[in-house]
Amino acid sequence: MSRIAGCFAQLAEQGRTALIPYIVAGDPGLDVTVKLMHALVGSGADIIEVGVPFSDPMAEGPVIQLAHERALANGACLRNILELVREFRQSDKETPVLLMGYANPVEHMGYAAFADAAAQVDLDALLTVDIPPEEVECVNAELRRVGMDNIFLVAPTTPEERVARIVGQASGFVYYVSLKGVTGAGNLDTEQVARRVEVIRNHCDLPVAVGFGIKDAASARSVAAVADGVVVGSALVDSMARAIESGGDHEAALAAASGLLAEIRQGIDGTS
Repeated sequence: MSRIAGCFAQLAEQGRTALIPYIVAGDPGLDVTVKLMHALVGSGADIIEVGVPFSDPMAEGPVIQLAHERALANGACLRNILELVREFRQSDKETPVLLMGYANPVEHMGYAAFADAAAQVDLDALLTVDIPPEEVECVNAELRRVGMDNIFLVAPTTPEERVARIVGQASGFVYYVSLKGVTGAGNLDTEQVARRVEVIRNHCDLPVAVGFGIKDAASARSVAAVADGVVVGSALVDSMARAIESGGDHEAALAAASGLLAEIRQGIDGTS
């Protein structure tokens, strides 16, 4: 059983929903990314989703686009991000970590070379926004060779027959995009999310995590009622950016993100 599958199984036994924060490696700084990852685990994260910055992040809204720009300016790249995962693993061997990004950096490294490097640092999964299921056979073969999961996105507009094809290639969990458009935009329709999650579950036994548009404890709690996992990204990234814009340092940014995630954890768990 993969670390991700084990995490979801344990949470299901406890009647709890996975909380999956998304951060961009290198934002607000390469030297604080690992510390941020540990802080988020301390605030209730079950799985860490680490964004690999890219020069053309087409799926992202303004908040995360700017984070990608800052991270690239800070020197973040796929190879040193893998080293950050290695550093995180030195003191946390339990929390699943997945990389989310775009195909170009992985293809440039080479699928086999990436899989080998990822296995060496004990990475759990990869999510590439722009590799469709029709073209995933080569990368899937390499990830399976080293025991890594491949996470796929399903959109609100994905036809049901294509949902079946997508989830047939996936492992670990399925990531349902709750809104049309880019990250950080729009308002959630929980009833619609519930219907689409049910469609996905009709075609696979994998857990379903929901992201995009989850901004606070209330929105996270509503999604947690119908999903196995809740992904929070733009709100966390924005909280750090605002802390720095207000004159704070990296420690203030980490405190803002971990504080927000703790509130969201409490919301999901129904505690105060």
